[in-house]
Amino acid sequence: MPELSAEVKQAKQRFSIIGNAPALLNAISRAIRVAPIDLSVLVTGESGSGKEFFPKIIHQYGARKHKKYIAVNCGAIPEGTIDSELFGHEKGSFTGAIAARKGYFEEADGGTVFLDEVAELPLTTQARLLRVLETGEFLKVGSSVVQKTNIRIVAATNVDLLQAVKQGKFREDLYYRLSTVRIEVPNLHDRGDDIQLLARKFASDFAERYMTAPISFSEDAIKAMRLYRWPGNVRQLKNIVEQLALFNAGDQISRDQILEALPIDHSGLSTPATSKNSQQGYEQEREMLWKMIFSLKGEIAELKAAFNAAGNGRDDDSFFSGERHEKGKRFNALMKLPPEEIIPTGDFSTTPQPDTPLSQSVDATEKEAIRNALERNKGNKKAAAEELGISLRTIYRKISEFDLDS
Repeated sequence: MPELSAEVKQAKQRFSIIGNAPALLNAISRAIRVAPIDLSVLVTGESGSGKEFFPKIIHQYGARKHKKYIAVNCGAIPEGTIDSELFGHEKGSFTGAIAARKGYFEEADGGTVFLDEVAELPLTTQARLLRVLETGEFLKVGSSVVQKTNIRIVAATNVDLLQAVKQGKFREDLYYRLSTVRIEVPNLHDRGDDIQLLARKFASDFAERYMTAPISFSEDAIKAMRLYRWPGNVRQLKNIVEQLALFNAGDQISRDQILEALPIDHSGLSTPATSKNSQQGYEQEREMLWKMIFSLKGEIAELKAAFNAAGNGRDDDSFFSGERHEKGKRFNALMKLPPEEIIPTGDFSTTPQPDTPLSQSVDATEKEAIRNALERNKGNKKAAAEELGISLRTIYRKISEFDLDS
């Protein structure tokens, strides 16, 4: 890891930013470098990735640090009142306007306004915002008097704004005005060891705040957290760790406890994963398979470790008998697959078709796992579903889909 500059170290400490991922450090460095220059900045990243830290860095390291900093969640303000909130209104300009009111742009004159979820702004408000960016002028709601403001705007979004422009939901001219400088915040899944650092920090903070015994994490638990996609990013990790810290104070958290805490919703698995309009169902079934396969690998690894410890170094199917034989064959079959075919990653904007190698390998693994679970439970579908961690409705559908009735 390259040596951190003093300013980056100071910013991490000042804003309690945990992590050493290169993409994260690069984002912090960009925020510090652009801070003294009065340019508009667009911060992009997935929901929960920590975008809110970067406008604060830009404000505090810039010339406006002694002026006001106002954060506005554009998605939380009703469309009918957003103009009044941003630009202010005159008395009697609409029902309920019993007095004149300053808007955020007037209140923050000389300072910084952070527009979070900027893609949620109505098109009419976007036009008024563009005028502020270009000329510093605005009109209060119900007024014909032009007012001036001197503010710096930092915007953030988890939406692809260029796609929103193509769909007519966001003004192209506003997009280019806002994105003079772009800062991309990495998602948690791509931050590697930062996941472990954050989990320990959240556990320590929880124990200190509520005076409970801190939890720790086993190596397998850390591996499980590293493999998980974390669609809710840092915010989701914090919620999971605090939930574990509440109910397991003082314990070492195992892999199984991590897997049980992950919010995998099996109720949404009623549509086949290969349906063209079932991207969400595909991702949910992928999470189910990931959980099942990870658990299976752990079981077989433990069996092989016990066998090798006994002094027999064979590493083939001849060791296994009965149930162990079935698990061993499944394990060896999984080990021959490339990692990307066992735990798929990447862009799921298009759903895999049934004839792709990925879908075939996943389907084969899933079919074999369900068949063996049924055999172990003597055809009891409810017991097999409980063993696999899926709903009864899902196992009935999978039995029909894979023609396992016989």
